[in-house]
Amino acid sequence: MDTKNIMIVGVGGQGTLLTSRILGGLTIQAGYDVKLSEVHGMAQRGGSVVTFVRYGKKVNEPIVEEGQADVLIAFEKLEALRYVHFLKKDGAIVVNDQRIDPMPVVIGAEKYPENIIEDLAKDHRVFRVDAIDEAKKLGNSRVFNVIVLGLAAQHMDFTKEEWLSVIEKTVPAKTVEINKKAFEIGYNL
Repeated sequence: MDTKNIMIVGVGGQGTLLTSRILGGLTIQAGYDVKLSEVHGMAQRGGSVVTFVRYGKKVNEPIVEEGQADVLIAFEKLEALRYVHFLKKDGAIVVNDQRIDPMPVVIGAEKYPENIIEDLAKDHRVFRVDAIDEAKKLGNSRVFNVIVLGLAAQHMDFTKEEWLSVIEKTVPAKTVEINKKAFEIGYNL
């Protein structure tokens, strides 16, 4: 198997790091060599958080080069736009349809782009989910990242059972059931 490159992007506090730990745990459990690399912006202030997960028979480098990501998982749509140049030509973008204004927009120095998802879909395979809305229906908006991950899981090489087993081992014990439900919602979209 060739090395698979997964990129997870979001804004501080969206669960980017937990998501990369789930994916990293899954690939290790499946017997792959795996490298994780976390690039933090101003995470605590709502800045970009980027994680690369690379897995395969033998992985030397933790960093995904531009144009090499098989899947780009974005928890916020401007982050998808910001990092789309990392995606392979035939790669997939899984994007949470959520807007979080970065500081330059908040202070009025920049405008938040319109029609981000529609523009991305002109050149890429885009899978959109309103994961916040789906998570609220479950009664906990914080599990939205696992819904997005469930949708992204359709573009990776693991069974639903393998995913659920790793989620169970990775998330806090009291949140296991709701996270499993959240994953199933995304997985079945």
